[in-house]
Amino acid sequence: MDVIETIVLQESEVEGKETVVSSADAVKAKAEFIWTLQATWHLVNTRLEMDQAFDQPVCKKKKLWEIVAEKVNARLREADTTDITVKAYECDLKWRNLLATYRKNAERAKRLGEASIHWEFFKPMHEVLGKSREEIEAQRRAKLNGTRVGKAIASKRFTPILPTPTVTATPCPARPPQDVLQLYMELQERKMNMWAQQKALEERKIEAINNLAQAISSLAQKNTTQMPKDGH
Repeated sequence: MDVIETIVLQESEVEGKETVVSSADAVKAKAEFIWTLQATWHLVNTRLEMDQAFDQPVCKKKKLWEIVAEKVNARLREADTTDITVKAYECDLKWRNLLATYRKNAERAKRLGEASIHWEFFKPMHEVLGKSREEIEAQRRAKLNGTRVGKAIASKRFTPILPTPTVTATPCPARPPQDVLQLYMELQERKMNMWAQQKALEERKIEAINNLAQAISSLAQKNTTQMPKDGH
């Protein structure tokens, strides 16, 4: 019975679990770079060291990832752990997976505290990537101070664009007591007129019903007198 060798690879999950891959799958991926724990550490450290370069408004990310790949390969050659070199796009893809895992752990750390995180890459990544918005804004202001726009703002040689003030409705002046009384009397008069009209309408309905009843009664009496008597 053949013994199947296994290679343990670090998987990018919230708790940093491990995945077991058979040697048959590893043979198929001979030409592919396998992210061991040591290689992943080299990638994380290298990428964090170059975080300021990646954070520049204008930069060629492809060139930066090529530099990252070169540094990771150099460190792996020093340790003599693999003869397969990692490519720039592989570093980029692996970092995206690590970044997604970091964000999930960061959300969990907010809810349960950093003590609940056992992922080995969280602490070094959080020290660099976990900057607050206030710190980022302060850094941007510091960078802006050395530019022409920053100097213009400092010397106040510009006209700031202020938000358009909202138009508030002018409150209606309070009516004097006489006007309020007059309005009340007008409303009461309208109610009386409506009540009188409704009463007249009801009276007309009753009169029409009475007229109809009288007409039916007269017609019935007329038919009774015109009927022939028995024996004639």
